Amino acid sequence: MKIAPRAHLDDGWLDVCVIRDIDKFKLFCVFPTVYFGKHLGLTEIEYSQAESVRVETEHSFDVYADGEHVCQTPVEVSLRRNALPVIVPA
Repeated sequence: MKIAPRAHLDDGWLDVCVIRDIDKFKLFCVFPTVYFGKHLGLTEIEYSQAESVRVETEHSFDVYADGEHVCQTPVEVSLRRNALPVIVPA
């Protein structure tokens, strides 16, 4: 799935894709477009890039990173350049 199709591993930005106020039936109908990254054209989708993101919720929610529980909201996420060496194809 290409939830954040504009994301790049080495550009230094967090890509944020937020779905706002979408009818469940419409979400069901347009969900397949996520596999091709074509969902960004919907008015209910907000896509942006940031150096850091703070998530606050009315009630605490568990936060997971790579399948591991790390904390509960509120949480601030940011990038640390060159913290993890990654080998990718040219």
